[in-house]
Parts: sequence; structure tokens; C-alpha cells
Amino acid sequence: MEIKLDDLSGSEMAALIMEHLAGMSLTSPPESVHALGLEELKKADVTVWSAWENGNLLGCGALKELDETHGEIKSMRTSAAHMRKGVARQLLKHIIDEARMRRYARLSLETGSMEAFYPAQKLYESFGFRYCLPFADYLEDPNSVFMTMELGAKEEE
Repeated sequence: MEIKLDDLSGSEMAALIMEHLAGMSLTSPPESVHALGLEELKKADVTVWSAWENGNLLGCGALKELDETHGEIKSMRTSAAHMRKGVARQLLKHIIDEARMRRYARLSLETGSMEAFYPAQKLYESFGFRYCLPFADYLEDPNSVFMTMELGAKEEE
């Protein structure tokens, strides 16, 4: 599996992001869907990676910079054709490694509270994420679960 920076110009990534948005809309009410569309993912404060194998897009994940010490995981999605192959685990490890390279003190995420999101919650827990209160601009929402991981204090330069 090769994980690479993605500029979101390819049709495969556009289709995967559409699959992601459609999936979120099926499981969450509109006011509780916090997934980013293509244009939002192209903003300067968001970095997107895609995972590939033999020319096939396996999945994607993104890191949004909330401030110089805090990042947020966004758009974690495995293609329906490649579920249960460890794609999300590899992407999550890559994003955590990048957050550490950026010397973030904390990495957080929002995911759904419904049963469909339990596998994602378990994956995040296995990496050391803990449940927390809403962060950034999020509000308490019975359809959302918030998780965070302390990465260590940002060192002074």
C-alpha cells in the first residue's frame, strides 16, 4: 500500500469523497453531518492523503490544522471495495505520524455516535484516542462522539 499526498484532482478521489458524503447522509441527520466536501478539503489548512495499491484507490484521510498545536482528523474513508484490509489503520497511523512531525500537542476528531460508527470508534481507541467534550466549533450533539489524543506539548523553538 502506498500513501501519498493527494491534490483531489483525480476522478477516483472525487468519487470516494462523494461516497463518503453519501454514507454520512445515510447514517446521520443533516445537521450532524460534519464531513468536508471537495472544495473544503482543498483549503490551505487541510492536507489530504490517499492510499493506493496496484492502481486502485483504497481510501483517504485528511488532517485539518485547527491551530499551531491542535489538528483534527477529517475524511477518513475506506473504499467499499477495500473494507477490512487494514486501510484505515494505515491511514490513521500516517496522519498521527504527520501530526507528531508538525509537533501538534493534540489530535482530535468527531465521528458518529450510531452503531455504524462503532468500528471507527474502536479503531481510534486502539490508537489511544479517548472520548472528550466537543472541541473547536463543535457543539454537544447526541449524534456525534468526540475523541482526542495528547501528542505531547509543542516544544519552544
